[in-house]
Amino acid sequence: MASKNLFKSMAGKLLPNANAINEAGGRAYQLSPKAVLAQYAVTGCLNGTFYADAETQLQKVLELCQTVDAEFIAKLAMYARERGHMKDMPALLCAVLAVKDVAMLKAVFPRVIDNGKMLRNFVQIVRSGAVGRKSLGTAPKRLINEWLEARSDDAIFKDSVGQAPSLADVIKMIHPKPKTESRAALYGYFIGRDFNADALPALVRQFEQFKAGEAFDVPKVPFQMLTALPLGTNDWAEIARNAAWQMTRMNLNTFARHGVFEQAGLPELIADRLRDEGAIKKARVFPYQLLAAFTNTDQRVPAQVRDALQDAMEIAISNVPKIDGKVYVLPDVSGSMHSPVTGQRKSATSQVRCIDVAALVAAAIVRRNPNAEVVPFSDDVVKCSLNARDSVMTNAEKLASLPSGGTNCSAALGELNRRKATGDLVIYVSDNESWVDSTRGWMAQRATATMKEWAEFKQRNAQARLVCIDVQPYATTQAQTREDILNIGGFSDQVFDVIAEFAAGRLRADHWIGVIESVAL
Repeated sequence: MASKNLFKSMAGKLLPNANAINEAGGRAYQLSPKAVLAQYAVTGCLNGTFYADAETQLQKVLELCQTVDAEFIAKLAMYARERGHMKDMPALLCAVLAVKDVAMLKAVFPRVIDNGKMLRNFVQIVRSGAVGRKSLGTAPKRLINEWLEARSDDAIFKDSVGQAPSLADVIKMIHPKPKTESRAALYGYFIGRDFNADALPALVRQFEQFKAGEAFDVPKVPFQMLTALPLGTNDWAEIARNAAWQMTRMNLNTFARHGVFEQAGLPELIADRLRDEGAIKKARVFPYQLLAAFTNTDQRVPAQVRDALQDAMEIAISNVPKIDGKVYVLPDVSGSMHSPVTGQRKSATSQVRCIDVAALVAAAIVRRNPNAEVVPFSDDVVKCSLNARDSVMTNAEKLASLPSGGTNCSAALGELNRRKATGDLVIYVSDNESWVDSTRGWMAQRATATMKEWAEFKQRNAQARLVCIDVQPYATTQAQTREDILNIGGFSDQVFDVIAEFAAGRLRADHWIGVIESVAL
């Protein structure tokens, strides 16, 4: 009989050697330049993370943009905005294209720069000089002018919320030529020049009359335009009636504080809005934003509204795949996962942590796959029992409260191997910054411990597939991409779509990068 020890060691030699050191000092695999740029595009918010500051992220993205072609940058900008629901990174990629390839910028500008906030982001980044120029230039000015011309007067007025730069600043930079009297009056109103007040769009006149106390009906404008005014309960109730979906989600406590829910019919109206499937899809909500809203609502928010957030969560995760076979979800609950998922900001750091996102993904998969097993880990496996019949919110909160430690990505797979577990799909949710297992055994000098454990798992489960979801903008992974291993980044529901395609064997060999490259310009 052949020697088991001999052939076990030979299998280890066939594993790919680790070729990088991650941010935590552990051995890892370097992602390709396209994969790294994609990782930054769908998880990076240009804020400081646990292992890297904002300046380092920006420099890395700019360096990567020099190594990949402009067409990929354009497709990635569209993917990050339309499917990843990101803001800063898509605007940065468009700013890069303004220097690198104006034709590619023109192809994606209207779809990526799809609201006033994105326009201001784009202009701010270009004018900062970070991408190699400080002036907008002829082509970008023309694109902004076309962007303005394509919008109604009311849409532009509503998009005028925000500063540094303001929409008025942008108008001063590009000198658009208005084609209607109302547009000429609107531009004059913005930039403080003489204008015909009678020609102003009706919405602007209503707003000014309300500000002056000459009208009592609250205009249908973004509530940020109104909050500096002396508003009464009835005014807040009207704001709540007219609020968009995202504004409603973000201001439930504000509504409660101003007595909105004490108004007849308002709790029912707001609950119905929050659970409206069409509105949820249009709002491009991150599932973790619903978790944050649910967690942070105070007791003055009615139970039916809180329940509606749970209904909204079920809709937001409706594309979590139902997987044929046995599924294991391995959420990272280590110390670094307790950092804000969108990074550190001076005045507006998110209360949502990486661990909350990992817990939410795990809970969502269990909700759709009741036989799935969750194996949390930090420096070792952390015991936790979930009930698939519990709500996603309940299970996510349970996972996020687990004790933490160092990062040992191989621990969970090692536990499955010790049990001789069989399965079809294994899903990691982590920042992939494993270091505890980098100094253990002879494999520390060759493959990562995670790849070693995956090789052993594959010996029992030849058709099994491994997904590594990374929720932070770093450049390495613990399992090298290949036919049976998918590395993907992000925290939008788009991640679930790619996992479903991968689990069904319908992705190309380059997996996630192939999905991005298939984006039509």
